[in-house]
Amino acid sequence: MEIDDFYQEIILDHYKSPRHAAKIPDGAAMIDEENPTCGDHIKLNASVADGKVSDIQIDCGGCAICTASASIMAERSVGLPVAEVREYANRFIGMFRGGPEMSDDELGDLIALKGVRKYPLRVKCATMGWHAIDAALKKLGE
Repeated sequence: MEIDDFYQEIILDHYKSPRHAAKIPDGAAMIDEENPTCGDHIKLNASVADGKVSDIQIDCGGCAICTASASIMAERSVGLPVAEVREYANRFIGMFRGGPEMSDDELGDLIALKGVRKYPLRVKCATMGWHAIDAALKKLGE
């Protein structure tokens, strides 16, 4: 199996079966973001207990990249300290904006999205879920 095929499988797996997916009714989301350029839409709810992200619910509509990235974000973030989630989100977003590279080990399944940086119009797709969790944690006062 080619490495690009493997990455595509990761993206499709998270797109078809997003982790922490939930139907969030209109008006019930902490964060409700839409990218009018491409039609991606994410609703997100998060909760924190004892300084750690205890739950994330995502309701994504749009492309495979947006949904897969949000799914990986939710899977990766639950159970981690808030500061660690926010720092990781900022590093991941920064990498897509020309900042320092993250190692393949740090990226985990997100390595499948690394190539998206070559397509500026798709960067928002890959980072939308990470902006959403950062905004939700700020809203929670974390």
